[in-house]
Amino acid sequence: MTQSFNAVQEWEKRRDQATRYYQEGKLQESLALATKNLELARAISDRAKEGYTLNDLGLAHLGCWQPQKALECFEQALLVAQEIGNASAEATALSNLGSTYSRLGKFSQALKYLDQALDIFRRLHDTQGEVSTLNDVALIYTKLGEPKRSLLLQNQILSMRRFLGDFSGEAATLNGLGFAYSLLGKHGQALEYLQEALSIQRAVKNLVGEATTMNNIASVYSDLGQPKQALLIYYQVLLSRRALKDISGEATTLNNIGYTYSILGNNWQAMKFYKQAIAIYQQLGDRLGEISTLLNMGSLYASTKRKRKALSCYQNAHELSQQIESQPLLQKVQQHIDSLL
Repeated sequence: MTQSFNAVQEWEKRRDQATRYYQEGKLQESLALATKNLELARAISDRAKEGYTLNDLGLAHLGCWQPQKALECFEQALLVAQEIGNASAEATALSNLGSTYSRLGKFSQALKYLDQALDIFRRLHDTQGEVSTLNDVALIYTKLGEPKRSLLLQNQILSMRRFLGDFSGEAATLNGLGFAYSLLGKHGQALEYLQEALSIQRAVKNLVGEATTMNNIASVYSDLGQPKQALLIYYQVLLSRRALKDISGEATTLNNIGYTYSILGNNWQAMKFYKQAIAIYQQLGDRLGEISTLLNMGSLYASTKRKRKALSCYQNAHELSQQIESQPLLQKVQQHIDSLL
């Protein structure tokens, strides 16, 4: 009895620490601890704890941009939850599966899982779970080129998160609103939301969220015709993301720095950063990121009359975009190809 009780205490202690590591952006540390905790949960034959740990492990894998490993963990977590009849854990696993498929650009599959999760969260009156899942749905609408639809949903989510007193979640939604407004060209509104998100993230010491929001703020300055201001912020973000070992975020910022240098007419620097970004995206298997960078590289080659190299970039982007469920993205890539023909 004492041995089992001690093992349970050890599991809970490790899980708390793994969660703290995850929130602080120490993803490798979180992954290592969750892996040990899974062994412990299985050793004490506690299926519920095994399910929770598989979910923790999946999130850590996703944070380290290992989506296939994350999917395996979430699918196992879903099976455990269904086997023991834990509806809350089932909804969480479904939501996380949806979020992972969204990262992979498989949006119809993502929405299928997210809708199933929403049904369960609503049945359980779990507002926190519902809001978190709705946020993922809103992000998919943004990725699908439907920022107005995303805005409608995110404004509902913001009210719900404020009602719950969920400051960290509120900041994530404010950041999403800012990003959607920037896509619509409403830069003033975008900056208001992003600055509000940044204040909260700094107050709750969410370093990963802070870097994401600063990256979006820099992008707005770039769109406003202030590339030098954007560049200063991007370099700060790059340092933060490297310190956090946020490889996916680092690639995004490298791509953005490259784009900003191209605006400033410094083509050599631009290409240097694009090549660094594309190397990381290929290593991660992040097709959406790779397509974005290939289009930027192609545009740079086209502007300097290197038509063959530009076409090669666009054709590579076209090949990748056929693996992503996004008609607007396919059309965008095709427009780039047509502009050269």
